[in-house]
Amino acid sequence: MILAWDFYEIRSKNVALHGIKLRGRIRKFTIEKGITCLMENASDEDNVVRFALLADTDPEMIYEFISELVPEAEVVVSLKNIPNPVLSKLKVNDSSRYVVV
Repeated sequence: MILAWDFYEIRSKNVALHGIKLRGRIRKFTIEKGITCLMENASDEDNVVRFALLADTDPEMIYEFISELVPEAEVVVSLKNIPNPVLSKLKVNDSSRYVVV
């Protein structure tokens, strides 16, 4: 069975999101709360952190936690129901780009 994931992006115009241990803090929070989560810095955009939750998981607890850590941050849904995700570059998740040999 392939698991499907929903992608979220954390963005901030005024606060650096890389180098502040944001991914680690969110990771620890999700472990403590029993939430399955993937986390990665975006490599295709500056100052963006992406996380993925199993499809249809309610992200509200994570939204609230992020707003406590970085009140200026905005969290948006970027992709829904993606199998075997790659978080660092969103375009990689478009399976029509590939041919199976």
